[in-house]
Amino acid sequence: MSYTLDEAHAEFITRPHASLAIASRDANNMPSLFKAAACRVSADRRRITLYVDQQLAATVLRDLRAGHPIAAIFTEPATHRSIQLKAERADIGPATPADREYARERIESVVAHLGALKYPEEGVRCYFHFVPEQLVAVSFTPTAAFEQTPGPSAGARLPR
Repeated sequence: MSYTLDEAHAEFITRPHASLAIASRDANNMPSLFKAAACRVSADRRRITLYVDQQLAATVLRDLRAGHPIAAIFTEPATHRSIQLKAERADIGPATPADREYARERIESVVAHLGALKYPEEGVRCYFHFVPEQLVAVSFTPTAAFEQTPGPSAGARLPR
């Protein structure tokens, strides 16, 4: 059964300064994880698309292409507020020039956000580095959503 994001959660995961990551696993349950550069949510809030560098994220993309499940985490660095979305599978396709520009703008927002928190710009740029021409779109329909902000509610399912 798919999970439809409410407007507040859709806004949260697409904030320009959110820190994004995708994860999967292989057939032996060995995890794979990589940072995503940007996120888009479909108009009906049922489909999520993350953009990752296909060379740097090769392991997680291999696992997703093999049909293993996806988990995505969305965090606001200043507050550590986080949510996680999960799905049984993801589709991988090309990123458009507009997607590449969107990702570049988003990373600039992340750099500014973390700079205001006194993180060194060089380290932030290194951590969120991607090659625009290497971006691919990873799209999925969530089947579950969880609160992941550190604290007593971490791990609780978000209401449908």
